[in-house]
Amino acid sequence: MSRTHLPYHAEDISALARTLKGELARLDHQPGHVELLNILARGAGWRNFQHFRAQDAARAALEQPTEPAPPPDYLRVRRTLRHFDDKGRMVRWPGKHTERQLCLWVLWSRLPARHTMTEKQVNEALAAQHLFGDHALLRRELVDGGWLKRTRDGAVYQRQERRPSADALALIAALP
Repeated sequence: MSRTHLPYHAEDISALARTLKGELARLDHQPGHVELLNILARGAGWRNFQHFRAQDAARAALEQPTEPAPPPDYLRVRRTLRHFDDKGRMVRWPGKHTERQLCLWVLWSRLPARHTMTEKQVNEALAAQHLFGDHALLRRELVDGGWLKRTRDGAVYQRQERRPSADALALIAALP
């Protein structure tokens, strides 16, 4: 098994020396390997060696570069655009689940952020965004998908802030 290299740094070597002297003086035996590791970790300000290792692992994980978001699937975006007219209103409910999801992102983006609405206000906002006459379907899908939150009695609605996918962002940008 390969050995993990753990860089060790003490801010104040004088404080480290005092800690080592104090820890070794209180022992009535010669410390073992793990005990020495714990003494060194405490001398540098950690609770013990495990705490030191956990902090080092967490730091290393944060320094790892994150993968860039995948680029949008422009073919899917183009196929989904056919469900909207030239004014950006939905003309039909898509049959494919992936296209429905993208359309719901568009509707979500057109609802006011951090604003509570009544059911009537949500219905009016959705009715202005489609032409097939089923705002109740759209409202239910937005609630079921987590784009909208509502109280148990359905009296108050609020848009849930989420990060749209790359495809959804491309579709939102392509519409007027």
